[in-house]
Amino acid sequence: MKIAIGADHAGFSLKEKLRLKLAGDGHQIVDFGTGSEASCDYPDFAQFVAREVAQGRSDRGILVCSTGIGMAMAANKVDGVRAAPAQSDDEVRFTRQHNDANVLTLGARYLDQHRALELIEIFLNTEFDGGRHARRVAKIAQLEK
Repeated sequence: MKIAIGADHAGFSLKEKLRLKLAGDGHQIVDFGTGSEASCDYPDFAQFVAREVAQGRSDRGILVCSTGIGMAMAANKVDGVRAAPAQSDDEVRFTRQHNDANVLTLGARYLDQHRALELIEIFLNTEFDGGRHARRVAKIAQLEK
């Protein structure tokens, strides 16, 4: 799977660990930065990953900041992106099954590498259920910006 990944300074360390593990597992990784722990602005990286996914150049996106919330808010400004912050297995599973989320946002403050990778595994391997959920996802796309 081709995965776009990005982080701000708070998520940099975790992003690097995730990037290496996912690449080692055979995924094609497109890293949009940041490249250090120097202070930076999370919306910059959220938009790079979100556009990559929305334009179909990557299958899924992963964003990491302190909480995952700011990245989700910024990524969801891009048409075609359904970004969700999640910390539990159920949140990740349902956001894929019911909402067809294409970007997962993670909080480095709350997750270690092992737990983040467990959530990513669910995110990458859970299919969208379609059916009644497809109708609801289509309504999201019709909402005014």
